[in-house]
Amino acid sequence: MKGLLTQVRSYERSVQLLMVNQFTINLGFYMLMPYLAAHLSGTLGLAGWVVGLVLGVRNFSQQGMFLVGGTLADRLGYKPMIVAGCVLRTVGFATLGLVDSLAALLAASAATGLAGALFNPAVRAYLAADAGERRVEAFALFNVFYQAGILLGPLAGMVLTGVDFRVTCLVAAGIFALLSVVQIRALPARRKDVEQERDGDRESVLAQWRGILANRPFLLFSAAMIGSYVLTFQVYLSLPLEVRRLGGDGEFGTAAVAVLFAVSGLSTILGQTRVTAWCKARYEPGQALVRGLAVMGLAFVPLLLATAVPVPGSGVGLWLLAALPPTLAALLLAVGTMIAYPFEMDTIVRLCGDRLVATHYGLYNTICGIGITLGNLLTGAALDAARAAGMPALPWISLTVLGLACAVALYGLHATGRLRAPVSEPQPTMV
Repeated sequence: MKGLLTQVRSYERSVQLLMVNQFTINLGFYMLMPYLAAHLSGTLGLAGWVVGLVLGVRNFSQQGMFLVGGTLADRLGYKPMIVAGCVLRTVGFATLGLVDSLAALLAASAATGLAGALFNPAVRAYLAADAGERRVEAFALFNVFYQAGILLGPLAGMVLTGVDFRVTCLVAAGIFALLSVVQIRALPARRKDVEQERDGDRESVLAQWRGILANRPFLLFSAAMIGSYVLTFQVYLSLPLEVRRLGGDGEFGTAAVAVLFAVSGLSTILGQTRVTAWCKARYEPGQALVRGLAVMGLAFVPLLLATAVPVPGSGVGLWLLAALPPTLAALLLAVGTMIAYPFEMDTIVRLCGDRLVATHYGLYNTICGIGITLGNLLTGAALDAARAAGMPALPWISLTVLGLACAVALYGLHATGRLRAPVSEPQPTMV
């Protein structure tokens, strides 16, 4: 921990604050969101489709507005979008705890999603700009704070929700209100550098978007990385379902699922900076990305092998079979993410030529978000088909193939030089 703090202190104050901000953002978000569905269906007695609608509106408003949020950050500055996102989420979370009408719930859900679309691209672009040549290491530290918030948020939310879900909402809103004040007072205003302001004045938004859509290496990279997000999301989808399929929905199943999340978060907190330093000393960014995706794909091999083992009727053998393969898969997914994530964030900056960085991050998030939605639908279909056909290996084969296919795609992009920074065109000489 001391070494981690030393690394954080070696960066500018703005970078330090952005890392702490991300921890706090995730703490407040994951304090509330895992328990929202139970509140809507239980306390408020809403139908299942209404609960799905409220949650879906939040996801849609965030994924659908990432590009707009990134564009606004590049045009108006990073700090205003970060502050606006925090203020909007304060209002949204407070409203979720105080209202019970469908219209108000939908508006609050949309506000919380839009908030994420405003500050997420801005935070990453700001971090990339102020970290400079140390971007890879900065994003490694950023991921540590990110995962720490995800790990501690649900624990705090469990305690608060045990009192009353409205208390959870108000505490989460208070965290974002405090965070808003801290941004206003402490985060340095970093509007845009002179060159980017001039570019923004010269080009319309549509012209900028057309330019980004014409950036073929960036779009190919975004498409290749979709698989990484589909795979890492399985910690929340297929792995818990597999634990509960074998271990049941009782106390054991609940504890085993909690272990999945703990292993994923703690391994990142303890190992991210070491893994990044080791990879940076040995691999080019493209090579690290290929290895990270390959590890993510191979993470499902333990589950694939476990399908060949006869399922015990009960006892310790059943518990081990239900818990160990998914836990090992969660660990390998975390390791693969640790390898890839800092280089992934750095590659986006390089592929955009360090221009309109927030807009590129926004489009990248939208592309990957759409991919996650489609990937989860297909994964759910594979799980259902596997059970109906008596082929438990089917989903794990599919996910392994997806990871290895994405690794091959990244290898192709790296080998053909498409992951390198674009070369600026020479300017004509005036005579």
